[in-house]
Amino acid sequence: MDQSKVISYRGGNATLPCKFHREASSGNGNSQKTRIKWTKLTADYLKETDVYVAMGVHRKSYGSYHGRAFLQGASENDASLIITDITLDDYGKYKCEVIEGLEDDTGVVTLDLQGVVYPYFPRMGRYNLNFKEAQQVCQDQDSVIASFDQLYDAWRGGLDWCNAGWLSDGSVQYPITKPREPCGGKDTVPGVRNYGYRDKDRNRYDVFCFTSNFKGRFYYLIHPTKLTYDEAVQACLKDGSQIAKVGQMYAAWKLMGYDRCDGGWLADGSVRYPISRPRRRCSPTEAAVRFVGFPDKKHKLYGVYCFRAYN
Repeated sequence: MDQSKVISYRGGNATLPCKFHREASSGNGNSQKTRIKWTKLTADYLKETDVYVAMGVHRKSYGSYHGRAFLQGASENDASLIITDITLDDYGKYKCEVIEGLEDDTGVVTLDLQGVVYPYFPRMGRYNLNFKEAQQVCQDQDSVIASFDQLYDAWRGGLDWCNAGWLSDGSVQYPITKPREPCGGKDTVPGVRNYGYRDKDRNRYDVFCFTSNFKGRFYYLIHPTKLTYDEAVQACLKDGSQIAKVGQMYAAWKLMGYDRCDGGWLADGSVRYPISRPRRRCSPTEAAVRFVGFPDKKHKLYGVYCFRAYN
């Protein structure tokens, strides 16, 4: 079996291909003895998570895959797995194992998600997160901590960021497309700079988060006045929504081309605005989510971005 790659998105479905060769002479009676097992490989390949097992009429999906994972079974040699309603956590490498008597066939499939990687640091400033806190802040922003492959793809797409951040494998890296003095030196080659694996409890860095499509509406709330943070939260609630998260703004900007030149509060207390069409006074040189800062929540007045989830 060859390694292959399937691309999907959050909320979508994916079929992970796995075909195996069955000896014609074995007859149909033996299909009851064929065991098909799907597992998910962890970032370090040391552990595997059970996803789905089938043997004869017995079928079982495990953990968060329960009720979302099924065998395609298009033919008697087909062990392909269908995963429905994909989550951000489904991203990664899956192993298909077909065991038939003494015969054992194995293949690996990568499930990739379309989406966006963005750097993140909290209100208390840069280099303040250990690994566990880094995972949590991404989750709080409707995202997950990015993998190296996701960061590498983002770097190839032009992401340039001079602050080091945690990745899902416990390494700390940062992407440089325009080498310059404070970022490893101006005579260095572009690339993803690697600090290696750091102490997950003691070392503190920023983090790179990853998010994908959402089911919902992201929008700037038209309101007669500018708002404090608490007023912004209430204004979204009154409109039948929640104050939007940073990941939702990045997804709307990158995946839907959302463009708005008004700074607005987000759930983490930051003020940002998404520009997909660069123009004077609104991110003149690049399409980007512009970061205004973490203003004083009680006294500074801004607009607000809201998010309404669809069921």
